[in-house]
Amino acid sequence: MNLYQLSFLGDAVFELMVREHIISKNVVKLNDLQQLTLDFVTAKRQAYFVDKLTKDNFFSEEELDIIRKGRNIKTHKSPKNCDVITYKYATAFEILIGYLYINDKNRLNEVFNYIINL
Repeated sequence: MNLYQLSFLGDAVFELMVREHIISKNVVKLNDLQQLTLDFVTAKRQAYFVDKLTKDNFFSEEELDIIRKGRNIKTHKSPKNCDVITYKYATAFEILIGYLYINDKNRLNEVFNYIINL
């Protein structure tokens, strides 16, 4: 898969994981479900996750390399509600999630569990 495909996949995988997590907490009101989901899936939050986990030395060198590559791909749409750099880090995050989903689901779960406990 190329980086664009990994980003597309990672976006869907991460949102599904977030939704499953929120539902497991017995949240039932639609507005609450949507708001809690946005706490995880916005570009600003995803860029924050990359920054926080990097500062915490959570990522392996291989994962950092994937993030660097993802951060540097050209995007074909303008970011909404965030600056270009934030958007690039969010894209890199999605690429990493897509990569881990295909190659290492155990590590994907470790990353997700770390994030939900921030």
